[in-house]
Order: sequence, then structure tokens, then C-alpha cells
Amino acid sequence: MSRFTDEMYATGQTCARGLIAGEPSAPLRQTWIEIHRLARRMAGGLAEAGIAHGDAVGVLAGLPVDIAPACQAIWMRGASITMLHQPTPRTDLAVWARDTETVLTMIEARAVVLGSPFEAAESLLRERGITVVRVEELAEGADTEPLPTAEADIALQQLTSGSTGSPKAVRITHGNLFTNANAMFNRVKFQPEHDVMVSWLPLFHDMGMVGFLTAPMQFGAEVACVTPMDFLTRPLLWAELIDKYRGTVTAAPNFAYSLLARRLRQADDASLDLSSVRYMWNGAEPVDPETMEKLADAGERFGLNPAALTPVYGMAETTLAVSLPDPGKGQVLDIVDADLLEAIGKAVPALDEHGHPGKIRRLPTLGHLVDNLEGRVVDAERQPLGSRSVGVIELRGPAVTSGYVTVDGFRQAQDADGWLDTGDIGYFTDEGLIVVCGRIKDVIIMGGRNIYPTDIERAATRVVGVRAGNAVAVRLDAGDKRESFAVVVESGNHEDPDEVKRIEREIVHAVFSEVGARPRTVAVLGPGSLPKTSSGKLRRAATAAHLPQR
Repeated sequence: MSRFTDEMYATGQTCARGLIAGEPSAPLRQTWIEIHRLARRMAGGLAEAGIAHGDAVGVLAGLPVDIAPACQAIWMRGASITMLHQPTPRTDLAVWARDTETVLTMIEARAVVLGSPFEAAESLLRERGITVVRVEELAEGADTEPLPTAEADIALQQLTSGSTGSPKAVRITHGNLFTNANAMFNRVKFQPEHDVMVSWLPLFHDMGMVGFLTAPMQFGAEVACVTPMDFLTRPLLWAELIDKYRGTVTAAPNFAYSLLARRLRQADDASLDLSSVRYMWNGAEPVDPETMEKLADAGERFGLNPAALTPVYGMAETTLAVSLPDPGKGQVLDIVDADLLEAIGKAVPALDEHGHPGKIRRLPTLGHLVDNLEGRVVDAERQPLGSRSVGVIELRGPAVTSGYVTVDGFRQAQDADGWLDTGDIGYFTDEGLIVVCGRIKDVIIMGGRNIYPTDIERAATRVVGVRAGNAVAVRLDAGDKRESFAVVVESGNHEDPDEVKRIEREIVHAVFSEVGARPRTVAVLGPGSLPKTSSGKLRRAATAAHLPQR
């Protein structure tokens, strides 16, 4: 057996900790022993469906109670998992079916495991000649021994956050999973006997799938999971679950912490106890220091330890974790001279937030690289740069994917020396802490200055009426001498002309104050208008289509 499956099956034979699902209406707790026994029967059902070692299987299910045993069963057959993008009430099902067919053809899927609440998709899939096996049918299979697995076997083909119309999947091996899970849990000094994980993250995204399902199932951690829809319907549920189960570790993108801070400010005194939390990871999208500060302030009366609020760095290409701060560090900001950062790509420390004569940038540090991962920053010619010099971040190590499955075949992710180009730009501090400034393709160049979209977007979201986490800076005329940008935001006041004019005017002022440049145009859209990936990330390039025609 691979080390990953060997550890997971050993957990499944002995571990009384487990998975809590079904909150808030029908909580159900299953031990990893119970999940393992069910997975053995589901493996029998997969065997009857012809799933064998090396096959690829798509999974379309929304409930953790179904996904956990189904995934373990697929690994028992020596097959790989691809968590398929899930349709929402606003999804065009014909487009979704076409895109899903493209994905399944790309990964050469043998079948799709289908579970609640997506039963209605069965006919769409079968019409395209796709083999469908229902979760409840798999549970009726015969108890079956796992097939042998190797470190180089493919365990996960993780769809990236890009457009589903031109998909690609990160190929993750058993060895990749084992290496990164251990590096991550060792860094945070995770204690399975005492720690409790709480998550609402989508299980088709790597942070949810790897961090809050696969790793707990491997190590035998207690984890309480609800669906993203449960959280979005009532964000305070997240805090209530932490209170109820004495949660110690949780994670989310920045926008979710903004929502949580707002709900905590509205909550009654003594209605929650968040003192058990020792890690609230903020990752998957740019971290706004102000969001973390507002959350610390809102959570203080509920016992939330501000040192638990922790910016992190991860990506599917490294299986999950790239860097994590040590326990108890909390948010550590690097305060640098904004002019030098933009003009010459140097992160020169400012004296302090108040005593620096010029503009400053407050950049969250994202901890040290996890074990077994090397990192460097390189210039345009891929020559390594020293600390505090901004360039492209490259990574190397046994948790790094070998490449991508695409519609045009396999594409290598590493160069001849094993380095992965992350596409992110940033730098290392003198202490070895990593800082990410943005994506290289999104940087706006104006008058020889590098302007980072995240700075523009943070300024725009401070304007009253702009929905938290729903502002996008769009690069215009990329590569031209007169390159510029636009700002597109969502607002609940989008149908009020006077409010729209005020929001537009205040965004221009806020952005100019922040970055010293004015947007060419500002567009105010209604809630839900901005294009996002399946995991909820804003799509900057696609947002350009929402700009008014010039």
C-alpha cells in the first residue's frame, strides 16, 4: 500500500473519532471506523461497476456524509478522484452538462459517482453515454479488500479554478498527498486527540477536499462539516458550530471572514464561545489585513484569540499547503514603502505605520514554507533574487505536482530542475517569511509603476454600499504604453442612480488615495453579477465583459 492509503485504512480500523455532518437540521456523527466499513462495501459496488486500478472516477455529490466513504472506496479500487464542478440554481444545465462532458473526456473517466442533491443530473449524464453509479447503490456492494496502491499512483485530479470551458486538472499522487498532509499537520502541531476541525468549504476545492476531508480521514481527526450553501444562507452557523463542538481549526477565504465579522458584531453578548479556536486560516484568495483586524475586534467579546487569525498560502499544485505560520503567531504584517515597492520592486521596510513620511503598504506575511518544500523568487530571466526583491515565486519538492491533465493532453508543471512557476509574484523577508503581492498576469503597469489589483480592490470595498469581497480591478490595454484599469463592484444599491453616482465617485477617490492612480471607469452591478470560478474566486479577465462599451 502507499503510505497515504496505509495510514487511512489503519485509521479506519481503529479510530473512534470521526465526521460530523448534517448540521444544523439533522446532525449525524460517524466514526472513521464506520466510514471505513461503509467504504469497503462501496468499493465492492465500484468493483461490480468495473472500476479498476488506474481508472479515473468523477464525483458529483454535495454531502460530506456521502463524499467521505465514496472517496475512500475509490482509493480502495486504486482509482483517482475528480470532484466535478457543481451546478447551482443559477447554472445553465445545458452548458454545465457540456462542460462536464469535456472534463470527463479529458480525464478519461470510467464513471461518475452521483449523490444528493444532484440526482437530477443523472439523465443529462447518461444521455452523453456516461456511466453513472449512485451512492446509495454502491453501499449495497459486497465487503471488498482494498487493491494495492503505490506512491506514484494518481489519487486526485483537482480541477483548477479557471474557466470550465477550457479545463485543466492538477494531477496529485498518493506520495504528494502524504507528504503535504504531514507537513501541514506537523507545522501546526495538530493533536488528533484534542483538535476539532470545522469547515463549510466546498469539497470540490482543494482547501476543503484535502485540508478538511482527506487529511482528517488519513490522520483520524474529528471534523464537523456543513455545505457552502449552509454557510451562505446563515454565516453565523460557522461560529455556532465552533462553539458547539469546541472547534480548534478552521479555514476560509477572506470574504467569508468579512461576513463573519459583520454577523458577530450583530450577535448577542454571551451567545457564543469562540475561545477554543487556535487556528483560523485565511487563504485561497488575497488576504486583507483590515478584515482580520475587524474580525479580531468583533470576536473579542466571544473569547476569540486574535493570535488564531492566520493568513496562509496554498495552491492545488503543491497538493495544498505552501506556507503556514507557527502556532500562536497570528497575523504578522510587513509594512513597506509603497513607492519603492511599485517603482523598483523592492519591499523596503517602513519605520512604522505612522512615522513613515511617504505611502506605505501593509502586507500580510504568510509564514514559512512547510517542510519538504523549497522556494525562491526569480526575475524575468528566471535568475534568483535576494530577500525583499519582488519577482515570480517558484516552488520545488515532493508535494509538487508533476503536471496538468488538459484537453490537449498532459502538460508538465515543473522545469528540468523540478521548479514550479506559481504565477504569483512576491518576495521573502529577511526572516524567510513569504509575502504574495498578486498574480503576474494581473499586475497593472502605469508610468513605470507596478500597481497591484488587490490594493485597488481593497480600497473599493471600503466604500459604503460595496458588497464585501465583490470588487474587481480589470487591467485595460495590457502591454500598451498607456495601460490603465477599471473597477467593477457589486452593490445592493445598483438600481438607485444617486447611490450609484455616489459609489462611483467615492471609489475613484478611495482608489486614487490608495494607489495614486484613477480608474478609467467604474461600473456598479447588482449582487451576483461578477463572474466567479466554481470555488468562488472572482475572475478578473472575464469581468471585462461587464464594462460599458466605449
